[in-house]
Amino acid sequence: MVRTAIISNDLAGDLSALVKKGMVLTDDQSFATYSHDDAEWAPFETPLAVVLASTTSEVANVVRYANERGIRVVPRGAGTGLSGGANSVAACIILSLELMNDVIEINADERFAVAQAGVINDALREEAAAVGLWYPPDPASSGISTIGGNAATNAGGICCVKYGVTGDYVLGMTVVLADGEIVHLGHRTAKGVTGYDLTGLMVGSEGTLGIITEVIVKLLPLAGREEQGIVGYFPSLTAAGVAVAAISSEGIVPAALELIDRTCLRAVDEWLNLGLPANVDVLLLAKIDEGGTAGRELADRVAAVFRDSGGSNVEQAVDPADVGRLFLARRMAYPALERLGPVLTEDVCVPRSAVPEMLSRIQASAARHNVVIANIAHAGDGNLHPLIIAQVGDLPAQARAKAAFDQIVDDCRALGGTVTGEHGVGLLKLPGARDELEPRVISMHQSVKDALDPHGTLNPGKAFPHLITS
Repeated sequence: MVRTAIISNDLAGDLSALVKKGMVLTDDQSFATYSHDDAEWAPFETPLAVVLASTTSEVANVVRYANERGIRVVPRGAGTGLSGGANSVAACIILSLELMNDVIEINADERFAVAQAGVINDALREEAAAVGLWYPPDPASSGISTIGGNAATNAGGICCVKYGVTGDYVLGMTVVLADGEIVHLGHRTAKGVTGYDLTGLMVGSEGTLGIITEVIVKLLPLAGREEQGIVGYFPSLTAAGVAVAAISSEGIVPAALELIDRTCLRAVDEWLNLGLPANVDVLLLAKIDEGGTAGRELADRVAAVFRDSGGSNVEQAVDPADVGRLFLARRMAYPALERLGPVLTEDVCVPRSAVPEMLSRIQASAARHNVVIANIAHAGDGNLHPLIIAQVGDLPAQARAKAAFDQIVDDCRALGGTVTGEHGVGLLKLPGARDELEPRVISMHQSVKDALDPHGTLNPGKAFPHLITS
């Protein structure tokens, strides 16, 4: 049960004694910066204080202090989340792990790395590459998102159609529990099944069960991968969806299969001047990373599917710089759209065979609610990201955007999908999660929460719909 908070008259002073000097922030600018993640549409409160932790011990000190006084703790990394999972709640301390950014170990023989939670995804990938290894999970925000945040949301990415999501690579972790105790979960071996899979329980728990401060991740060999890119332009979202379904039905598993629609393409081109074609509706981008003759043949098959499905200007690239050029528009799509106004980001996942129908329903929702919806997608695994844009201060447009958001969630579930494929539930997806999860399953979530965080200290009200009744 959540207790009434006992807030010290000198909270900042108390917290300053628990962490390094100057790491407790209480100014208005810091509150504005740290009180929410990238989900500007989700509600947030002004925190009591922001604490920048440097070590696991400091995290434990702050959590123990808060738990004993009934103060909530909202952990965060880089704040790149898109569902409100790091948004401040009433009477809380924002606990940032962004300064915990050391790669502690890379074991080339056993193929694993140990990284603090604040390590940027791309920084880990670079250090692994220096010893001939590769960390596959690559969210589009890999240049700014942290490993701890990736684990807390079980982030996906562009390559997850073939290589899986963050949780598929997490071997173990160090976690601070709600009472401030530090525990070590998982293993450093290639296999390990001792006890319940508590590591798996923490992955995707969005900071509600414990605060992940270090992560052990497995690495793959970098050698033997020869990336090839294939792009094609399509006259409609439906035609592109047919190509996606055809690739799946032929048994082709690309390393990436991404979709960008006309709205995204125009936003990126106007910002970066890439010279993208102006008379197309959809761009599909595929990546093949098998080497040798097999890889070339597979890339040719993907290109043939693009053409047979109505694609034009189909282009193939084998030079790494050219492959990167082809995928630049995909990686820059979200920030390009943000320049147009606040973006309400969806994250639904449907069966791959339902991609054409889901894209059609998204278009229908945009027309029905009179809103602009751009589409980017990890189309190869059915994970779609409709992006709904409404200008600041236009309250009727924002209301229509929210209605379109809810309609897309309903359509996704009607097609046998799930309300979030990788961004997490956070706050924005609580109603959808309530409808998706059975009542007994929700109560199971609550039982786990009660066992590990009986006072509701850690990130309360997030991740599962225990408080949502309507």
